Amino acid sequence: MQPLWSPQDPTSSACENFKDFVNARNGLSLKTYAELYQYSTTNLPDFWSCVWAFSSVIGDKGSHVVDAQPISQNPPWFKEARLSWAENLLHCRSSEKVALIQVTEATPQEPKPPTRKATYSQLYDLVAQIVSSLLANDIKPGDRIAAYCSNSIEVTALCLATSAVGAIWVSAAADFAPSGVEERFEQVSPRLIFAVSAVVYNGKIHDHLAKVKILLSALAGKSIPTPGVVIIDSLPYTQAQTTLPNDWKTWNEFLKEGEEAKLGRSSTGEIAFYRGSFDHPLWILFSSGSTGRPKPIVHRAGGMLLQAKKEFVICADLKPSDVFFYYTTTGWMMWNFLIAGLSVGSTLVLYDGSPLRDPAFLWRLTDELGITIFGTSAKYLEQLSKGYKPREKHDLKTLRHIYSTGSPLSASLFEYVYRDIHSNVLLSSITGGTDICSLFAGMCSALPVYRGEIQCRMLGMAVESVDENGNLNAPGVPGELVCLKPFPCMPLGFWPLPGFGDDDAVSAAKERYRQAYFAQIEGLWYHGDHVVISESRGGNGGGLVMLGRSDGVLNPGGVRFGSAELYDVIETGFSGRIVDCLAVGQTIGESDERVVLFVKLPEGQLLDATLESAIRAAIREKRSARHVPGKIVQVPDIPYTLNGKRVEVIVRKIVNGAPVSIVNPLLAGSTFNERNDLLISCRERTPRLFTPSDFTFAPRVR
Repeated sequence: MQPLWSPQDPTSSACENFKDFVNARNGLSLKTYAELYQYSTTNLPDFWSCVWAFSSVIGDKGSHVVDAQPISQNPPWFKEARLSWAENLLHCRSSEKVALIQVTEATPQEPKPPTRKATYSQLYDLVAQIVSSLLANDIKPGDRIAAYCSNSIEVTALCLATSAVGAIWVSAAADFAPSGVEERFEQVSPRLIFAVSAVVYNGKIHDHLAKVKILLSALAGKSIPTPGVVIIDSLPYTQAQTTLPNDWKTWNEFLKEGEEAKLGRSSTGEIAFYRGSFDHPLWILFSSGSTGRPKPIVHRAGGMLLQAKKEFVICADLKPSDVFFYYTTTGWMMWNFLIAGLSVGSTLVLYDGSPLRDPAFLWRLTDELGITIFGTSAKYLEQLSKGYKPREKHDLKTLRHIYSTGSPLSASLFEYVYRDIHSNVLLSSITGGTDICSLFAGMCSALPVYRGEIQCRMLGMAVESVDENGNLNAPGVPGELVCLKPFPCMPLGFWPLPGFGDDDAVSAAKERYRQAYFAQIEGLWYHGDHVVISESRGGNGGGLVMLGRSDGVLNPGGVRFGSAELYDVIETGFSGRIVDCLAVGQTIGESDERVVLFVKLPEGQLLDATLESAIRAAIREKRSARHVPGKIVQVPDIPYTLNGKRVEVIVRKIVNGAPVSIVNPLLAGSTFNERNDLLISCRERTPRLFTPSDFTFAPRVR
């Protein structure tokens, strides 16, 4: 297979420089990425010590790295280390270098909204102000600070300040429904909740205060302390339409408290960063909650920092000169991923308005701001590919990397990017997830890009494909993605951690953690992705092909394959005839399964026998007879999560007769006819936050 892209001079890449560093430090003679990867997963203490030194982590390291324990023991890392995540992200103090650019979508009220910028010096000063205000409100290490906000300079600074005082960051996107935010915040008892007064999306200004009031009213009925509330007006041309309750503060009032107290900083304005242990909690991220109460996943400060340094400094070769954009809200882990770009000294672009209302918008932005690293989702690229060719309308001369995640990037979309966006760009499909808030496999600027493949397994991540019994698969054999050895960005656990809850709650959280990652295959981290690791080529040690979530693996006649194999056929061969699709398995008889393929057609079009036959023929020709759907059903829409993943698991459960109430406890007591109804789509923009009114239904598949 010929690569779609190859680095012009791989010997000058950061990854090659790191390999030379490792060789010199350890007396080795590693030659290829594959050899470096093998070293990184078999010599954990040496490798991670090299990452610390090469990427210039600020802090005291100590001599300990990690004990020789199995991954299921979740061993501690760098026991003697003391560091601050925020201090490492704010090492640049330039008054000229731009740290953050905030872009807002246009509206009729403001057709040309101002672009806001903050230099690294201005960002540092704002964080220092917030630090003083947090301390004036008696915030201590381990306290939770929550945000119900859109993507902005203020929220980024607030996250940094939370870490600077040793508190724990918790975030929900502004477009989350209040009930879903309640599910999350109620589990972690935040001391303060920050929220915006309004958000802009799809060309409209949406009041946010009503949602905040619903959230606070719901939390008032829980057995948790009442949090303080601070309202941010980050959109200068919007005005809150509702008078704030007397016990709420404005952002300016909150900052004034810090100015008066001047706590946590020296007379010259230097922040007294809280340097905690490597395993000190940094933030709590939540699982989607689509199959139960969202899991509060606690990540360690040192693990997030060291992993980001490895991914950005070594693998991606990010530089201070880069302008880094990722389309994300504050409720998706890609926001945390993006913010870590400050540790390199890059300029970050913040935006979470509509990406497709004007398909040209993000590409105009790329030209105007000189974006070099463009991050998005496979779903965005898929929608764009149906009729827009950025290469024909935009210069894009600064662009050097495109990252895609959220769901597998099909082979046809690899071709679309190189044909219709940019012919000389590193396109990296990346995979990891909220569970690790980083990557198992992804980009490397020293390696070629092959059609339909993630470039490589990331350094230090002992990723393999195994069968259901945990036996290693040969290259090219589909299997379950597992990790064999500990890595520093493993979650500390689920909340509450020891010391933050009663014994029963802590024990329940520990067991929930074990069940989530180590109960499927004893002793291995089971990630729930169905993958193929390819033969090594171009020195990459084997690329990854994502076949879909393991829960969504199809198994007709005992032949296992991922839903992505069907989506690729539909996207490649039926563009314009099929708008979207979703495939799940439905049990028939005692143990067999058939594939049910749901298709969304262009408005006014109906699924007829001719199109059905064409679909089946194409799948049989390009895949196999086992892949052919047993049932093809036309539906009005296809459900997605906020980060662009098809909601396969939930549809599969309903198709196989599960009561709607088990999908999410919010649905308990609903009056749906569980025998005759099938979940098809959600009207909300955040379909993972389910309430009964969110759904439209179609007849059950028979």
